[in-house]
Amino acid sequence: MNEKAPVRVLYSFPDRIGKPGIGSIAWHQVKGVAEAGCRVIAVGTSFDRQPPGGVDCRTTLTVGGHRIPHRLLGGGGRAFRYHDWRTSCILKQLRDEIDLVHCWPLGALRTLRAARELGIPTFLERPNTHTSYAFEAVDKEMRNLGIPSPEGHSHTYDEKKLAWEEEEYQTADYLLAPSEFVRKTFLERGFSPEKVQLHQYGCDLDRFAPPTGSRPDGKPLTVAFVGRCEPRKGLHYALQAWVESGAAENGRFVVCGSFTPGYREALAKWLEHPSVEVKGFVSDVASVMRESDLFILPSVEEGSALVTYEARASGCVLVVSDATGAVCEHLKNGLVHAAGDSGQLREHLRLLNEDRRLLFRLRSQSLEEIDQLGWSYAGSRLASLYRENVSEQGFTSSHETSP
Repeated sequence: MNEKAPVRVLYSFPDRIGKPGIGSIAWHQVKGVAEAGCRVIAVGTSFDRQPPGGVDCRTTLTVGGHRIPHRLLGGGGRAFRYHDWRTSCILKQLRDEIDLVHCWPLGALRTLRAARELGIPTFLERPNTHTSYAFEAVDKEMRNLGIPSPEGHSHTYDEKKLAWEEEEYQTADYLLAPSEFVRKTFLERGFSPEKVQLHQYGCDLDRFAPPTGSRPDGKPLTVAFVGRCEPRKGLHYALQAWVESGAAENGRFVVCGSFTPGYREALAKWLEHPSVEVKGFVSDVASVMRESDLFILPSVEEGSALVTYEARASGCVLVVSDATGAVCEHLKNGLVHAAGDSGQLREHLRLLNEDRRLLFRLRSQSLEEIDQLGWSYAGSRLASLYRENVSEQGFTSSHETSP
């Protein structure tokens, strides 16, 4: 490959590119690497929104411009597997026009195998931790709270899903980890450091921006939690630490998100505290974040939570666990506690409530690096990873170094 020539990427996402959640991550990655100089063929089941000009968009579950619902292909991930088969066919047709393949989990195995046969390097996105770790961590949290794991949930143990994903891990040349925490869960299971490549996600810096003006001195502490209210996100640790820290005496704790079955009941004694305000689903979370001093997320398992990018860009100081995959450093631009350690979290809340100079310093230092939180920065970083790992002399298959 000519190092000066643009990297030609086949990007495969087995769902609607642009839909909320991971579909949005896929859209921004396609846009970002294209803006960074890559030539991208993006393949999704459909597109909720088209990436900007220059991206070749192809669909696997549309007819006459109309989207085919995944349920029409049956359950059990059949739509994902159909997309994977269609994408592998596209890859074979374009074999001389592709330098690398970037796939997403559960809809990648055929495409990864086809790329291996063609000698084309492959990157598999890992939006979460190693699946076996995710199953174990979430199950432990559910059992501690006495809440049964819901059948069919993405983090409820599924032997077939785990086996499928592990085969994808083995077949891919590189795994793309959006945080050091994700990378660690793979390294601990024997994967080589060379195979697990670190990149990051981002946020919309036009939508998420800090408030203008300074916050008034002596203002009671306002803490925000935004996300799905489920044991995995650790809201129970946050509420316990909040009430025990002393900050709850004058401060305000805002909860934005819907509760999974049984979780609200398990948290009732803390949710009833007068300092806690449960807003439910909120469409304009940017406003909530701009009105808050701290953003709290004590997750026990995450990939790299997008809300942490959004909150930090909105001027919040992050108070997060080491399992959130947040882009921050302890005591430099946020406070990081060990996942599941409510005592450590309690002390962090107490410290920031009592030492406003520390709070101001952390916020100022956090905002100094706001340009590194956007999707443009993330896309440029991902494009650089492509270039570093794909060249005539630089690419070597990592299959032999996998566990």
